[in-house]
Amino acid sequence: LLRDQTGHDFSGYKMSTINPSIERRMTVYRIDTMDGYLKHLQHNPKEMAALFGDILVGVTGFFRDPETFNTLEKLIIPKLFAGKPEGTAIRVWVPGCSTGEEAYSIAILLQEHLDTLKESYTVQVFATDINSKAIGLARAGTYPASIGADITAERLARFFTAEPEEKAYLVRKSIRDLIVF
Repeated sequence: LLRDQTGHDFSGYKMSTINPSIERRMTVYRIDTMDGYLKHLQHNPKEMAALFGDILVGVTGFFRDPETFNTLEKLIIPKLFAGKPEGTAIRVWVPGCSTGEEAYSIAILLQEHLDTLKESYTVQVFATDINSKAIGLARAGTYPASIGADITAERLARFFTAEPEEKAYLVRKSIRDLIVF
């Protein structure tokens, strides 16, 4: 049903990944059996979209795996630029970007590296996800003030604008412009 309705095939997913989403949706409607939930899905197209969204819940965060981002910063990103002539386009793809935190983290690291170079390069980060709602949130670049726990004060000041009324931070345009969602 999901494949037919959404065009996305989840048959490769482990049932241990999908079952909690199905069970959460069944609980919402107080449905006790899979057969009952199947009938509910067949008669409620909006529920299919809700289940699809529930399965796609992304885990994301700014600089979420510090060791990985340290490796990117120190070893990988410098190699992207090494030996490339000035003006070269450096392109990075972030698949499964969810609401954009990792994509912005990578763009920040790329910008910081660019700032250390005497040459200029064009940097483009392509960030994709099958969840269109998540992509919309990523494009907006607005995040709750709680991101301050994951980002250094220096990076917050340099790459984000505080939105005190909304208790949020907005990614600065210079970083947003590096990314195509």
